[in-house]
Amino acid sequence: MPKYLLEVDYSGQGSAGILSSGGSARRAAVTHMIEELGGSVETFYFTFGIRDCIVVANLPDNVSAVAISLAVSASGSLAIKTTVLVTPEEVDAACLMSADYSPPGQAVSE
Repeated sequence: MPKYLLEVDYSGQGSAGILSSGGSARRAAVTHMIEELGGSVETFYFTFGIRDCIVVANLPDNVSAVAISLAVSASGSLAIKTTVLVTPEEVDAACLMSADYSPPGQAVSE
């Protein structure tokens, strides 16, 4: 199952919600949402610095990841950045493939 890194920045409204309900309640809500889409939460952490929270989730497909992004963004309580995570074995497989690339300004090779 594909893995996704969800990086979250809470708005003032989102931070107020965490203050009133706590971090464990937020983790439970996120876990419920992801499980309802057929996925699982691998890790959930609040963070210091540029992001307020990170989640590594296993999701069935990109469509599920987009559904999460749209739902949470529409709430207005946070901004989310979603990154597909690629395993070393997937990179190994990609290294065995040939991609015929022409940089900008160069003719496409035939």
